[in-house]
Amino acid sequence: MDKLFTIAKNTFIETLRQPVYAIIIVAALFLLFISPSLTMYTMSDDNKLLREIGLSTLFLTSLFISIFSASGAVAKEMENKTILTVLTKPVQRPIFIIAKFFGVASAVVLAHYICTIALLMVIRHGVLETVNDPHDWTVIATAGVVLAAVFLLSAFFNYAYEWKFSSTAIVLTGIFATLGIVFLIFIDNKWQFNPKGNGMNAVDIYGSVLLLLAAIIMVALAVALSSRFNIVVTLSCCIGIFLLGLVSDYAFGRFAETQLWAKIGRYLVPNLQIFWISDAIYEGSQVPVKYILITASYALCYTTAILALSIALFQRRQVG
Repeated sequence: MDKLFTIAKNTFIETLRQPVYAIIIVAALFLLFISPSLTMYTMSDDNKLLREIGLSTLFLTSLFISIFSASGAVAKEMENKTILTVLTKPVQRPIFIIAKFFGVASAVVLAHYICTIALLMVIRHGVLETVNDPHDWTVIATAGVVLAAVFLLSAFFNYAYEWKFSSTAIVLTGIFATLGIVFLIFIDNKWQFNPKGNGMNAVDIYGSVLLLLAAIIMVALAVALSSRFNIVVTLSCCIGIFLLGLVSDYAFGRFAETQLWAKIGRYLVPNLQIFWISDAIYEGSQVPVKYILITASYALCYTTAILALSIALFQRRQVG
């Protein structure tokens, strides 16, 4: 367990220090920031469209971080030959694969958590459908304080202790964003204590949890592929499987009862459509907890199977 924790911790820190990790998070936060302006041109469903676009941004952000971060988790160490140092400690190969998975998954969870808080703030502010709609200055001020505190503290730690600015800023963003969303849960747009009028919906939180489960599956898949292939092949395969997973019911489901290839494809390719709850948003219906549990069980079984396959593939891999 000590070796597993050490490798997972190092993988987590290395992922946070990757430039692409910070770039994707900053791009996602920017898209969430401008999304109210992009969704104000519908006839009557501006806020529903805002929630769907926000969840779509969250979905793509977590999946791209999963793919890019996990793709290099094993393949890059093989290319740099640093894996030889690890495996000669000795570290068992299953421990190495599992630790890499947990390290990358932890980084994905952190990024997903930060973007989820930003999404909840954006939904709380809402779309200004008319010129008479006021801004939610509570949300704007809270977001401004969080960003200012993160920037100043990250600059201070970088100057005083030579901590890497990007990774420090990401961790501090998670901390201050938590304080900010807790403040917004209890304070309404009139700066009054009003928990019932915080404008937040449990369906949005459920949707974020489901999308995180899909991202975890993609992390396991990327780790499995990177144990046998280089980064380019791993990225290509992950993107292809991701696109197939989005249309699984259309591509495989309608032929599964009559065609053997469709039945095999339906079981091999993860069905990512079950993690998307756009219908519940537009219909205004609730997402039962039972559905969350069933979907989480599906994600757990699928992730476990992929990790078992990746361990089997990595057992006989020549790394010297």
